[in-house]
Amino acid sequence: MNLNLSASINVFKLLAKPSLCLPHATVSTFDDIPIPLDKAFARKGRNVDIRAVVLDKDDCFAYPEQNEIHEPYKNRFEALRAAYPGRRLLIVSNTSGATSYDVDGRLAMEVEKSTGVSVLSHRVKKPGCGEEILSYFRSHPETGVTSPHHIAIVGDRLATDMMLANMMGSWGLWVKDGVVPLQKKSIFSKVERSLAPYLLARGYSAPEPSSPFE
Repeated sequence: MNLNLSASINVFKLLAKPSLCLPHATVSTFDDIPIPLDKAFARKGRNVDIRAVVLDKDDCFAYPEQNEIHEPYKNRFEALRAAYPGRRLLIVSNTSGATSYDVDGRLAMEVEKSTGVSVLSHRVKKPGCGEEILSYFRSHPETGVTSPHHIAIVGDRLATDMMLANMMGSWGLWVKDGVVPLQKKSIFSKVERSLAPYLLARGYSAPEPSSPFE
């Protein structure tokens, strides 16, 4: 088993502030993602300006341990690439590109080849790789990203993807149902499906993105 030390450490932050794992918006599957993503978050007078999108891979747009886009989602994926071209679309996975798992970078190269989208090589697994993501966008000013709130994080996990978004000061879009059928999901994924409604019913909500680059 490849331990996610980042998630293990950050669970203490989550215990102190449960709202860190909550999404700003939710869709059922990758095919339901609105384009542009501003539409997912623009409500209650919010001023939303999404300039770049970070995608999770496993159980988001692809089956775990597979590097190809899930067939039913190919049209939506291409539409997303067109709306956020070049460096404005980035894949950040805890498998492909995570140096503790994808030691030689082979998985990242395979995903890049099959999707046409860059995969971030990152040392720290989600949710702790926010600074590495921000460094990527700092090094590519053509994306127009000058603040974390210009970034949307899209993924299927609350404790990694959505917590990453909130720790960064970005927007989080939760893909609740994903690719894997419910009966085959991990126990962690099943628990998270109940956790979000539980927290929302008790008055918790995702923190509003606001943090500028320092």
